[in-house]
Order: sequence, then structure tokens, then C-alpha cells
Amino acid sequence: MLTLNFTNFPILETERLILREHDLADAEALFAMRTNETVMKYIDRERPNDIFEIKDFISRFRNGYENGDNLAWVIALKDEPGQMIGSIGYWRTDFANHRAEIGYMLHPDYWRQGIISEALKRTIDFGFNEVNLHTISANINVENDASRQMLIKHGFKKEAHFKQDYYFRGRFIDSEIYGLLNPNH
Repeated sequence: MLTLNFTNFPILETERLILREHDLADAEALFAMRTNETVMKYIDRERPNDIFEIKDFISRFRNGYENGDNLAWVIALKDEPGQMIGSIGYWRTDFANHRAEIGYMLHPDYWRQGIISEALKRTIDFGFNEVNLHTISANINVENDASRQMLIKHGFKKEAHFKQDYYFRGRFIDSEIYGLLNPNH
């Protein structure tokens, strides 16, 4: 059976980035992203009402890690490790089938600099080589072409297009599911 139990939170590094655990000090940066309509345009989740909701959200991230349910990292530049610029992580882990869904977001000031690509490559490697995932999936809003292209660039294949399967803000929205199989399995 797959587990997400690590003695210490796994800090990941790339050439430019550090992927670290969420901290309550990240609340303002996360609140700013989760209430930014540009960032959230294709992330069909309710916006937080205040900083307290974000602090609760961060606590749930940390509890999810401690319980072995999910693994979510803050994306920060190595030269400013305390400044959250985005997040990436594994959710909806299906332990019996060695699957997890990956999701990510990035502050618009850092778009088109290869940051998500760099973070995605590192978290995919970690998911396959350290966690021993068999499949990584991604669920995107069908209008999110940038995310679709990012997934395809990293080898994900479209597995499904669900018609009006998600109800958000008074309307039904289509979803696309992408998957990536562990090449070592």
C-alpha cells in the first residue's frame, strides 16, 4: 500500500526554486493569490473571505501532510525562501491504486518564466521515485489552455473530458483529466 509518511517534511530544490512546507507566515501571500481573479480564473474554488480562512487552510495542509493524506509545497525562489510565489502539491491520493492528483498555482508576477515547469518536473520526479506513485493525474478547467500545454509538455496524456461535471457559481463546468504513468513501472 502506498503511503505519504515521511519523518520530516520533504523539502525539494531545483536550480532556482525551493519547495517547502506551508507556514502560517505564508497566509498573506496565499490570501493574495486565492483572492486574485487572474490567478483563480480557472481554479473553480470559492475565494476565502478573510485571512483566518487562509490560516485554517494552511493548518489543513499541514494536518494533511501529518496524516499522510496529501503533500503540498510552497514554491519560493532560493534567494527569497520566505516569500511564497506559488504552490504545488498532491491531493486526492488514492492509496490503493498508487494515484494522486497534482495541482499548482503561481502569482502572475512570475508567469512565463518556467517556474511551474521547473516545480512540476521536480514534484513529478519525487512522486514517481520517492512516493512510488504509479499514476499522477491532473484535473483542469477546459478553458485553461496554459495548464493543458504545461501538462502535455511534461508528458501527460488526456484521459477524459467530462461534460458539465462540476457545479460552481451557478453553472455547470466541463473538466479535462490528464494522466501520467510512472515510466519505471
